[in-house]
This record gives sequence, C-alpha cells and structure tokens, in this order.
Amino acid sequence: IISSPLKRCCKFADRTALAVNCLTTIDSQWQEIDYGDWDGMLVSEWRKVAAEQFKAFRKDLSALAPPNGEDYLSFKTRVLGAWRKIAAKPDGSHLLIVTHGGVLRVILPTVLGMPLNRSFPLHIPFACFSRVHLEVTEGKTEASLIFHNACEYAKVNDQE
Repeated sequence: IISSPLKRCCKFADRTALAVNCLTTIDSQWQEIDYGDWDGMLVSEWRKVAAEQFKAFRKDLSALAPPNGEDYLSFKTRVLGAWRKIAAKPDGSHLLIVTHGGVLRVILPTVLGMPLNRSFPLHIPFACFSRVHLEVTEGKTEASLIFHNACEYAKVNDQE
C-alpha cells in the first residue's frame, strides 16, 4: 500500500494495511495539489475569489497557480513521475495507492490516452475506487482502466 501523507489518506491506508497484514509506504508524490491560500475553500468560493483564473483553468489546466500554492504543471510532473515509477516495472502483484481526486485527474486521462484538460467530465467523488491493470506487451508497459467506481460511498460513522 502506498499512501499520500495527508491524514484523510493515511487513516484509510493504515486501517486497510492492518486488515490485510501488510505495510503502508507514505509517498508525498501522491499528495493532492497544494492549493495554497485556496486550501479548504469550496470550488464555489474559488469562483468568487479568482473568477477569471478559475475560468481560464477550466480551459487550460496550466493556468492554475493558487497564491502560495503549487502550479498545475509542477503538480502534473510530480504525479506522472510517481506513476511512471510504478508503471515502469509491473510485476503482476497488487498495489493499492491511496490518493486524491486531483491525482486521479492526472492518472486516469494518462491511462485512457486523453488530454488532461478533458479530465473534468470524469466523475471522481470522495472515496472513489479505480482499478488499473499494467501489462508488458512486446517490451512496452500498457495500462488499462479495469474499473472506475464513480458511486459515492455512504459516510462512515468514524469520529477519529
């Protein structure tokens, strides 16, 4: 199990690791984009605070650079670097990566061979589960999206 260092991912990863008797590795490359001053705001608030920038971002992902945050191109480079490390050496084993919606908006279009700016129509709710199969064919690693659960899970009564 590999997890983003953010608490909401670590808690799930640690509980899962305990249940299946394996270790969790924390890797900051799988962390959500750093929204800087916008962190914790709802998208509706972003639209008010930075309406023009948000509109430009929906058309061109490279337009996002929240004040005191991470620009989208750096985020994409970080996430794709983490993805390439895993995709470079598929060994047939199962790997659980506990990460975030923004990260999935980079990985899934990459797997599907679509432009990243087309990731917004993908429904990626909280606790979404996506399964990707990696296979080496003629010396090249190919990725296939096997499953994408866009159904929202019921809230867990977990007050930890």
